[in-house]
Amino acid sequence: METPPLLSPQPVAPKPKRKGRGKYFICSAVVLIGIGIAVYFALRKKDPAISVQTEKVGRHTITETVVANGKIYPVLQVHISPEVSGEITELHVKEGDYVHKGDLLLKIKPEFYVAALNQAQANYMSSLASKITSAANLEKAEADFKRNKDLFDKKLLSDSDYIGFKTGLDIARAQLESAGHQVDVAKASVDSAQEELDKCTIFAPIDGTVSKLNSQAGERVLGTVQNAGTDIMVISDLSNMEARVDIGEMDIVLLQPGQKAKLEVDSFKDKKFAGVVTDVANSSKDMNASTASSYSSSSSSGQSATQFQVRIRFSEGQEFRPGMSVGATIETRTRTNTIAAPIASVTTRIIKPNGNTDAGKPGSVPTNAVAGDRGDTNSSPAGKADKKADDKNKPVEVVFVLDGDHVKTVPVKIGISDDNFWEITDGLKEGDEIVTGGYRAISRDLDDGKKIKKGPGGALADKSKS
Repeated sequence: METPPLLSPQPVAPKPKRKGRGKYFICSAVVLIGIGIAVYFALRKKDPAISVQTEKVGRHTITETVVANGKIYPVLQVHISPEVSGEITELHVKEGDYVHKGDLLLKIKPEFYVAALNQAQANYMSSLASKITSAANLEKAEADFKRNKDLFDKKLLSDSDYIGFKTGLDIARAQLESAGHQVDVAKASVDSAQEELDKCTIFAPIDGTVSKLNSQAGERVLGTVQNAGTDIMVISDLSNMEARVDIGEMDIVLLQPGQKAKLEVDSFKDKKFAGVVTDVANSSKDMNASTASSYSSSSSSGQSATQFQVRIRFSEGQEFRPGMSVGATIETRTRTNTIAAPIASVTTRIIKPNGNTDAGKPGSVPTNAVAGDRGDTNSSPAGKADKKADDKNKPVEVVFVLDGDHVKTVPVKIGISDDNFWEITDGLKEGDEIVTGGYRAISRDLDDGKKIKKGPGGALADKSKS
């Protein structure tokens, strides 16, 4: 048999490459991106309507108030401090006792002052004796002068002897006058010593209650002649009480005596008391502090807020106690039947020259507006121009007024406010429908010409329901 010849392997032809496949994918991606961008801008141009709440502008009575906190004090209270130093030997009252004017309060050990009085009286008696002696010497000098003058007239006495007798008479008269003055000094010393002794007994200066007692019998107290003295007790008239509250420097200019106030005392819950402002401080509470203490306190704890004390008299009696905490709401200004807008409806925007607004952060001021106020650049024409430009870029108060299904940004001028409304002095008229909510729409989303849709309820309606 013949063997078949061996078959040699045939070479495999390579698969042909597809031309243009990469370009296809690139073109597809570009087309998809273009479609996405077109859809994005199409949707962006069609802004959805912003849901808001609206109300019509009306007239209201607005009462502006200032709120402050403080403590209750008696209108009249007296701090009892001794005028002499010593030990308290008798104490006739205790804290809480009611005393009448002239009642005995306490006695201070009098032995030292009794001895001083006896010494003064002895000096007084001695001065009286000296005066009598001086009077007798004067009588003798007058008699000697008269007798020797007759001798001198008869030329029986020399000039030098005559002058000696005349001088002796003048000296006797001067000594008598001096003795009289010494008597007056000694009498004044007696009166002073007697007064010091009388001060050892202290009586009540007013009718009132011993609201605070700091000393007890047996303790030594310091007089107030050259020192601050010991504050032994405080007597207060608890029938007339007042609230003393601290007011900041921004609000103190709005207050004056005679304004009405509502007072809330923590100890009397759910009850408000009527009051009247009786006194407004002319200087801040820290004006009496020394410069050194001011510097030390400023360096250690920073500058404290400036506070002014205002006193409010309670119009109705109640068993208040000194030191109770009190909150005061003082009525400062009132506008009756004035055009008003809800507090939530007023915001701030930067008005552009073309009438549009910037709805950035409410109340924010551009950086260039702050920088333009520094230095002395405003004195030059360029600086004045920059200042005018900065003023145009400052936020102004605005409200959003409905114009069909869009809103219009309207700048307004505001006056006083209460808890619910702003007084609108310019920019709105009665019956205008304005946006009152929600907060995000007014503070950020809304702008001039934005499309809106009305939602349920308004800010004032929500408050009336609640």
